[in-house]
Amino acid sequence: MIRDARVLQPEFVPRDVVHRNHEVTTLSAALDPVTDDREGETTFLYGPSGVGKTCIANVVTERLKATVPDLTVQYVNCWEDYTRFKTLYRLLEGLDQTFDIHRQSTPRDELVERLREHTDAYVVILDEVDQLEDKCVLYELHRTSGVTMVLIANRVEELFDPLDDRLASRLRTAVQIHFARYTVDELVSILADRVLWGLRDGVVSDAQLEQIADAAAGDARVGLEVLRMAVERSAREGHETVSNAVIDRVAPEAQSVVRQRNVETLTDDQRVVYDIIAEREAVAPAELYDAYRGRVDDPRTERMVRNYLTKMVQYNLVSATGRGQQRRYHCE
Repeated sequence: MIRDARVLQPEFVPRDVVHRNHEVTTLSAALDPVTDDREGETTFLYGPSGVGKTCIANVVTERLKATVPDLTVQYVNCWEDYTRFKTLYRLLEGLDQTFDIHRQSTPRDELVERLREHTDAYVVILDEVDQLEDKCVLYELHRTSGVTMVLIANRVEELFDPLDDRLASRLRTAVQIHFARYTVDELVSILADRVLWGLRDGVVSDAQLEQIADAAAGDARVGLEVLRMAVERSAREGHETVSNAVIDRVAPEAQSVVRQRNVETLTDDQRVVYDIIAEREAVAPAELYDAYRGRVDDPRTERMVRNYLTKMVQYNLVSATGRGQQRRYHCE
């Protein structure tokens, strides 16, 4: 049934992308000055989870590296590397400049200065950028010669609302590229490419791809996971094709797998917040924050915890009901 299992994996980056021509063209144009060893334009990619933001950033920068072989591109997941130190360390790591940096003893400003010593073109992709605890690092990068930033987040408000006026005014001039949810037809087309390159003929029908796309509700990550699980389950059971019943059976499991992957990326503080919600039928924000403060030695601010909650809702880890004092959080 399976011709190339790599194509079905979530980390697989296709050489060609479909239904994102405008987004690819806009990002490519913003980064084009890098081909002349100049800084590109700061670019902000935003939209819901599973709509191709990270994929497009990686595809476009890989194409750019093919044109400029000595170009350095560094990807940073700010959900994981959320402090100023971690972000700067990861960027210096991309330049092989971390051999004598020590977390406890190296001054943070030294990391910035060392980054500024690198004057060649350097493209940095900051994914989940709204998760940065100290967004002043964006101002530092903006003022660093040679650095071109590609910023990725779910919503504009999560990035811009907490910023001071100085930083916000600079970042609002960034090229903004909105990624809408995939339609069923678009998601079918994406899945069809994976089927073409990864599966043998006749394993999955066009109607079944539409069934998978409908279950994924515009989220390509979920759609690809349903496809992968349906094919692997069918192969284990000795079938030569995928049945509608298998798709129906694995769809909820696939959604759980994607959700669990997101849970596993939570930081220690975020995981404490998530666990508190999971332990209770429903919890109000104030009650949640009090419980969180009681479980950690160095609690984050209430505003930061609200930011965690917003992100968890966007990734379908928790749900929120009510407004104001009636607001309650529940586990999905």
